[in-house]
Amino acid sequence: MDKDLIIDVNEKETVIALLEDHRLVELNKEQNSERSFSLRDVYLGKVKKLIPTLNAAFVDIGDKKDAFVHYLDLGLNFKAFDIFTRQLNPNRDFKTFFSSVDINNILEKEGKIENVLKPGQPIIVQIVKEPISTKGSRLTAEISIAGRNIVLLPFGDKISVSQKITSKEEKKRLERLMYSILPMNYGVIIRTAAEGKNAAVLDAELRLLIKKWEDSWGRIAAKKAPCLLFKENSKTTAVLRDLLNDSFANIYVNDEAVYHEVREYTSMILPDHEKIVKLYKGHEPILDHFDVTKQIKSAFGKVVPMRQGAYLVIEHTEALHVVDVNSGTRVKTGKNQEQNAFDVNCLAAQEIARQLKLRDMGGIIIVDFIDMDLGEHRNQLLRRMQELMEDDRAKHNILPLSKFGLMQITRQRVRPATEIETTETCPTCNGTGKISSTILVDEMIERQLAYYVKEKGMKKLHLTVNPLVEAYLKKGLLNSFVRRWKRKYSVALSVTASAELTLLEFLWSDYKGTQLS
Repeated sequence: MDKDLIIDVNEKETVIALLEDHRLVELNKEQNSERSFSLRDVYLGKVKKLIPTLNAAFVDIGDKKDAFVHYLDLGLNFKAFDIFTRQLNPNRDFKTFFSSVDINNILEKEGKIENVLKPGQPIIVQIVKEPISTKGSRLTAEISIAGRNIVLLPFGDKISVSQKITSKEEKKRLERLMYSILPMNYGVIIRTAAEGKNAAVLDAELRLLIKKWEDSWGRIAAKKAPCLLFKENSKTTAVLRDLLNDSFANIYVNDEAVYHEVREYTSMILPDHEKIVKLYKGHEPILDHFDVTKQIKSAFGKVVPMRQGAYLVIEHTEALHVVDVNSGTRVKTGKNQEQNAFDVNCLAAQEIARQLKLRDMGGIIIVDFIDMDLGEHRNQLLRRMQELMEDDRAKHNILPLSKFGLMQITRQRVRPATEIETTETCPTCNGTGKISSTILVDEMIERQLAYYVKEKGMKKLHLTVNPLVEAYLKKGLLNSFVRRWKRKYSVALSVTASAELTLLEFLWSDYKGTQLS
């Protein structure tokens, strides 16, 4: 399966679209602003208010909504971070001081927030859940800096290896390697991508991650909280870090600076693959050229069409998302209702798995599948849904269908679900849902006619209206509205119809054909 990454950079935001066999499967957006509060960003915050009843605190990180940190999210090594934050100053040797901090004084698991934090206290925090609706960011004080192969843990003292690396020999090799190059007071998590990597690759990445952490020390020493210490990565490089592999065929970028950044990062992750990164120079917008805009419009609406007339209806609420599966006009001759329902449900499961990633829907998702009587079909549908969501990077859990045919899915919610407006304002009612009474359309036209004749002194006029209105105005051989207006205002008036006009829309023009305002 070939994958293409389309990166659209504009003044306000960067849009990253992942295509599998030219079909949109993932969409990411990043605001091009330093004031955006994104997942994994690290801040020097200031404790604003303690909430002893929740054993938590509100922290000011510069957002209009205060962020939230629970005692359990402070981490076992919080005391080391606290000492480093409080005692670091511009007169110290930063590296020597960092290495000298005692990391064995761990935080109690069952402690109280008021014994650890005080209002006004500076604290280093990282966003683990972006602001959603009325809620501010969710924070952790366990700082981690992710790379392609390893995750750096300042003030950590352990080396952990991904469970997806099954070879015991490879695990031991990676552990020995990291122990030999890891500086004092650092820990790491070795990711699955590190399997088979040599010491030079891992050492180079470790140095880059440590440099990112050390570059923030000057801002910590200045203690001008709240302030951003560093962003984890741009959304573009974060997507490449997690997804890029040999299955990628092309990466298209429409901005030269981002093109060079992506090309350099790609060559670091997959040497000799930087040639797949291409600078788009076409005149047509890049998302239009690769048919992404059309796919977004069709995929993000309330009603999502599927093959053979079936469709989904997706509703969003504050607490959960609801998906209704409908067979629509789909009819399969020669199949009974049970088999037809099973086929539609399997088709819907594939689209639902795509929609969860595409919209980044999190929290509770309730899916109302078409009722099936056979237990075998219900079990097959559950297994099908689990298979389709295996490659979903967000943590999730899928429950079997209830007796009402409902499937409950929980999916990690770390940022607001992507919502794109796919409807347009009605040109007739301007979005109000109401239009002027059709009974009064002749009065509206006559008022404007009287204005042009009496105020402007015009004697020849042409009126263009909707075909239905034209028939209404010309109804009656001798006493139609048009004939009466001609006699009443002594004007040469002609009326034609245009199907492009809405019911109550009409246009005036003079005898030369010049449209009147």
